[in-house]
Amino acid sequence: MSDIIRIGVIGAGRIGKLHARTLSALVPGVKVTAISDLVPEAAGAVAAECGIGRVAADHRDILADRDIDAVAICSSTDTHAGLIEEAAAAGKHIFCEKPIALDLERIDRALKAVADRRVLLMVGFNRRYDAGNARLREAVASGRIGAPELCLISSRDPAPPPLGYLKVSGGLFLDMMIHDFDLARFLLGDEPEEVFAFAGCLVDPEIGKIGDVDTAMAAIRFKKGAICHIDNSRRAVYGYDQRAEVFGSLGMAQTDHQYNDNTVLALASGFSRPPIKNFFLERYLPAYQEEGRVFAQCVREGREPPAAGRDGRIAVAMGYAALKSAKEGRPVKMSEFPGC
Repeated sequence: MSDIIRIGVIGAGRIGKLHARTLSALVPGVKVTAISDLVPEAAGAVAAECGIGRVAADHRDILADRDIDAVAICSSTDTHAGLIEEAAAAGKHIFCEKPIALDLERIDRALKAVADRRVLLMVGFNRRYDAGNARLREAVASGRIGAPELCLISSRDPAPPPLGYLKVSGGLFLDMMIHDFDLARFLLGDEPEEVFAFAGCLVDPEIGKIGDVDTAMAAIRFKKGAICHIDNSRRAVYGYDQRAEVFGSLGMAQTDHQYNDNTVLALASGFSRPPIKNFFLERYLPAYQEEGRVFAQCVREGREPPAAGRDGRIAVAMGYAALKSAKEGRPVKMSEFPGC
């Protein structure tokens, strides 16, 4: 394989545009050679902005191109599993945005297709590649903070996404908190055993009318004994609130908000500082860059990605455990879900 990894992007919406920009401009050793979308004008606009040479009329044109080594699946959730199977059949390595699918049996079929064709699959859990989260993981893995006992994760969006998106997203637990489920596994280096969740609709009653929630907390007991608390809200009026902490027998490690800059103004009236970053596109751009670099390196070296298909499946199962717990008002064992 050439040192240059040639990638085709499937999907030119918000997340597809982000990956196309990042892979084209910020990841050395990668060339995005084609992009496709159900709306050709959207793909054309991204191609023009990012210097992508070809707009494919159909994603199958990308899969049939023997000069393309890998694909980045950035289309709507309901298409992910099918596209994974098609890409595997075409012998392409795969990066796929989360979730793989909203059904565990459907995920299993997609993962079997990947295993049968011996291609790589990396799932888009970008928070693993955030520098702060990586340092938290190192503090746990190295033993510096001792045996982990508590993990606290806050993840709050500045405003809810459009209702049209929420109707097909899978809901808060499978669309939003899924990132935190994966982050908890990553930080603790352990597997979940039991989930207890509460949820409500406190931000927008219209979200409740479509059967979703906008505010939730989950407590997760891990197999080695650590307890993790996750809170999510679809509305944080002060910006994109992202914090994590791991407390252990020898100490504690935590990450805080990222501010627009580090200036602090101190006056007689008190201290003030700039707002925190407003959304994930700003907050996690370096993490997306590192995610792209890691994917390209895994393709180049033929090694298993750090967030592989199994990780994507477990995060979805945790989402269903939390959803079941919130509905039934009881702790839910992960063993209630096949393969967990």
